[in-house]
Amino acid sequence: MLFLNTIADVRSQLAAWRRAGEQIALVPTMGNLHDGHLRLVDTARNLAERVVVSVFVNPTQFVQGEDFDSYPRTPEQDAESLRERGADLMFMPEEKEIYPRGREGISFVEVPGVSEGLCGSSRPGHFRGVATVVLKLFNIIQPDVALFGEKDFQQLAVLRRMVVDLSVPVELVGVPTVRESDGLAMSSRNRYLSPNERQKAPALYRTLKGVAECLESGERDIVTLEREAMARLAGAGFEPEYVSVRCADDLAPAGGDEGALVVLAAARLGRARLIDNLRVSSDSK
Repeated sequence: MLFLNTIADVRSQLAAWRRAGEQIALVPTMGNLHDGHLRLVDTARNLAERVVVSVFVNPTQFVQGEDFDSYPRTPEQDAESLRERGADLMFMPEEKEIYPRGREGISFVEVPGVSEGLCGSSRPGHFRGVATVVLKLFNIIQPDVALFGEKDFQQLAVLRRMVVDLSVPVELVGVPTVRESDGLAMSSRNRYLSPNERQKAPALYRTLKGVAECLESGERDIVTLEREAMARLAGAGFEPEYVSVRCADDLAPAGGDEGALVVLAAARLGRARLIDNLRVSSDSK
């Protein structure tokens, strides 16, 4: 596996692969890789001859008071995991390589609509930072396909909209959430959980599952379902931010007559901010 940290070196290597007629898959990450990330790499290997994994803790997607400085960084462990999984290139740029003029005054990408509400409400500017850095990575690597985890459901919706609106020639592939044996969605921020909090954490998944099951049984009093789910999370020791039933296609609020629905939630548990989602079975209508 190649380890590169400059845009020039990456572009030079990718040009050689393209001349050989090889397709390229990109897996963008912020590092501290877990089995969820590695599932993306495994999927990418089935979709392209070459797999590039970027590792960059992007400062512009952290809002004031968040954990940018303390975000877990494990580059040596990440490199070993990627070697074992058969990645071809690990791109780990310095901040100045991605933002040569610094974080202030740079050009940003705004994706209206899908970036508003849900996590966009509690993390203003977050999706602007995500869209900007991902578009930069797309311009640097020019992948044929890029893979993202469905745990970050709103993020994936934002990026899908961006790709369509800006005519970016890349196929986006969402990969189902990878969970621990007790249902907790894998996340780099799970390491913030104390042992006691880790025991409580699966209640988030169970709460989402309960809402999804009610919807699949035909219940359509969405306001009540959301309110009761918030109460259950609070009772389990969380500080819930939202539980929301949305249209899976565009994240518009569900009114009760839609087909494809998704239940999304965000809640704090100690130092950790946990997010998760579950799609509602299409057979529920």
